[in-house]
Amino acid sequence: MTHSDTTVYDASRGFASAAALEKLGRAAKMHYPVDPRSDVTLLDFSENATFKVTDFHTGELSVIRVHRLNYHSYADVQSELAWLTALRREEGVRTPQILPGRDGDLVVKFDPGDRKGPRMCVRFEFLPGAAPAESNLLSEFERLGSVTARMHRHAKSWSRPAGFTRFNWTYHSAFGPNPRWGDWRKAPGVGDEQRRLLERLQSVLRERLRLYHENSRFGLIHADLRLANLLIADDEAAVIDFDDCGFGWYMYDLATALTFIEHTPEVPGLIERWLAGYTSVLPIDTQDRREVWTFILFRRLLVLAWIASHSTVDIAVQQGTDYTEGTCLLAERYLSVNG
Repeated sequence: MTHSDTTVYDASRGFASAAALEKLGRAAKMHYPVDPRSDVTLLDFSENATFKVTDFHTGELSVIRVHRLNYHSYADVQSELAWLTALRREEGVRTPQILPGRDGDLVVKFDPGDRKGPRMCVRFEFLPGAAPAESNLLSEFERLGSVTARMHRHAKSWSRPAGFTRFNWTYHSAFGPNPRWGDWRKAPGVGDEQRRLLERLQSVLRERLRLYHENSRFGLIHADLRLANLLIADDEAAVIDFDDCGFGWYMYDLATALTFIEHTPEVPGLIERWLAGYTSVLPIDTQDRREVWTFILFRRLLVLAWIASHSTVDIAVQQGTDYTEGTCLLAERYLSVNG
């Protein structure tokens, strides 16, 4: 997700200028042990505002994430940090180290003085590397599959700390009366014909997920394992952005890896390479494989809802009606086999 040069959109507050967001970042910086003169640069803005901080005295780089209002609780964020720390220490998955605030807290609460109320922020080490190159997606999807399996292996055996809480990625949370990312029916290009098709898709997804749901297939997942959240440096992969982690079907993580590219002809090959990487660590049975496209369409419809509720964010504008048209084509193909 990217921000525009002049205005960006926060679903909880409406429009905000990039200058106002950078002021927010500077206010957050003051709660950390960095030189007050340190440079703060807005990196990204979608659900949260993320800033790169360059320490004026030492040159050390770090990242401060300022949370949007009314999305996560304090306990939610503490739980996220507990898992990514445990993954690094116990499973050897490279994740960013959390850097405490001046008072020693990992999750800092502060009032930026913008009359919007107190905010939460977290400071992370700055990990070197870049997202995998599109020219090498096949091998990178195999790597992503194996990393994902290691994360799932850890989640299945990890004794979560007392008070651990994250939200669920279930059919009800995605498409129930209070859908987490909004109503896909409000997305650009959804008319009566598209609505009827996608409501039929939603009904089929509900039934297939009801039959698929087993405790062994459902647990703590990253829930946004796009290649953009994988950093490669010196042939080592680091996983970032656990903001959406929660409880869902393990196979949903495969679907998230294909976000925005589900319609491309390379997808069947990417799926097979991801599965090859995954099964080098953990087994996948016939039922898991049979429902891969169920989860891809589940994710696609969920992202369509996200686009509807974030209509002014750059990536939502870029996708526009094309994303709706592509979703309908995928839905028709899926329903011709499963509907």
